[in-house]
Order: sequence, then structure tokens, then C-alpha cells
Amino acid sequence: MPPVFAHGRLRLYLLKLLDEAPRHGYEVIRLLEERFEGLYAPSAGTVYPRLAKLEAEGLVTHATEGGRKVYSITDAGRAELAGRGGELADLEREIRESVSELAAEIRDDVRGAAGKLRSEMRAAASETRRKDSSFADAKEELRRAKQEWREQTRQARAEAQSARREAKEFQRIARQIQEQVQDRFARGDWPSGVWEGLSDLTAQLGGLVTGSTHPKAAAQQPETAEEAASEWAKDHEPTGDPARDLDRLLDRFRDDIRDAARDHGVDAAQLAETRRHLSTAAAHITALLHPSGRKPDH
Repeated sequence: MPPVFAHGRLRLYLLKLLDEAPRHGYEVIRLLEERFEGLYAPSAGTVYPRLAKLEAEGLVTHATEGGRKVYSITDAGRAELAGRGGELADLEREIRESVSELAAEIRDDVRGAAGKLRSEMRAAASETRRKDSSFADAKEELRRAKQEWREQTRQARAEAQSARREAKEFQRIARQIQEQVQDRFARGDWPSGVWEGLSDLTAQLGGLVTGSTHPKAAAQQPETAEEAASEWAKDHEPTGDPARDLDRLLDRFRDDIRDAARDHGVDAAQLAETRRHLSTAAAHITALLHPSGRKPDH
């Protein structure tokens, strides 16, 4: 934007304002702002130095009223103002044009600022919608995660309860077999005790692996551990050689468990449970066969 006042024009306009009436500096500034309809107001650093220069040239003078300088035009100032009448008319026209230019520029600035503000508001609204959508998606994902966690927790509890039940059942089986073997051992018939212990363990392990009964006992489930042992061992009567009989017994035990796993399948949980059964059975039988003849610990 070009300057509001061309060179020397503000000096001329100050003389015009003081010719209208004596004024102090602040009043001169306020009148200039009114002439420009509030679109332009010169600073004190612009007005007061020019008033001082006009006074130094003898065109204005001042008197102090209430602690402020009140400026008045002198005869020399009126003479210069009269000699520049045509220039003053041009200045009035220029002021009107400046006001129009300032108003147009301000309107353009306002339009630009308003357009930018609208764009920023639309962008902010779009971002807010995007964030709201993202937040809603996050909430839904959290809800699903909580639901999955609850389901996994429920399954884990159910599996833990099942494992505890199986552990109790295994302990019951182990105690029962141990009592039977120890009874045989006490009577001096340790080969039969080992044989019957492995027989009973095989039958009951077969049930754990397959989820039913051992395949070779599927036609009729024995009601007691003694019946199960008799059923399993009926084709393997002692030969009189305990070491050989024990080898045959272990081979039969291994084959029957392997057949059950092959025929019905075995998963990781069943394998872990079978490993625990075998570990306990091995400990009991090893203690039974120990030369010291000590009974296995409960």
C-alpha cells in the first residue's frame, strides 16, 4: 500500500487542522483517525515531531494548559495555508481515495482471513471426525480384547480344574497300585506284584490317553483293579525266570501304550499327563525292586 500522506502532505494537513481550532497533540491524532474513518491513525512519534518543526518555522505556536501543550496556527501559518489552497484540495481528494483503498485492502484481508479460517475450521472438523472415528475403533478393539481375555481366562480356569481332577485321579490310581504291589511284596510274591501293578497301570493309562477304556478291554470294562490286572496278564503267565518275565512284561506294557496312542491319537496335554503317570510308576517300581527291599514313599 502506498503511504497515506505523500511527502510534505501531513505537514499541510496539520496546518489545516490547527486553522480550524487550537488543539493539543492527542486531539490532532484523534481527528486524523476520524478523517480516515478509523482505518488509519498516525502515531505520536509521527505527529509531535512535525508539530515541533512547524513551531520552529514560526507557522504554529503553543501554550501550556493543564500540563499539556495546546498548538495554534500563526499568521505565517495561515498565509502558507492560503497559498497552497489548490494543493490542499488535492490532499482532501487523496485522503478520500486513501480511505477507499484502505477499506478495500482491509476487506480483502478480512476475506482472506475468513477464507483461511473457514479452511482451518473445515480441516479441524475433519481431523476431529477422524480422531473420533479412530477413538471409536480403539474402543471397539479394546472391547474385543477384553472379551477375548475373559474367554481365555475362562478356558484357562476350566483347563486348570480339569488338570486338578486328573491329578487327583492319578494319585488315587497310584495309591491303589502301590498298595496292591506292596501287599504282594509283603507276601514274597514280588514278580506277581510288579506284573499286576503294570497291568493295572496300563489299563488305566489307556483310559487317560484314549478318553475311554483300553482297546483290548473295550468289550468289557473290569470293575476292579484286580480284574483289570488279571485281564491284562492272563496271556503272560510266569515262566519261572523272573528277569525274563520282567522283560516280557515291560515289552507288553510299552506295546499296549504305544498301540493306544497310535489308534486314538495323543495331544500335548495327554502326553504331559502320561509322562507324570509314568514317572510316578517308575519311581514306585524302582523302589520295589531295590535290593534293600524298602517300600516306595507316598
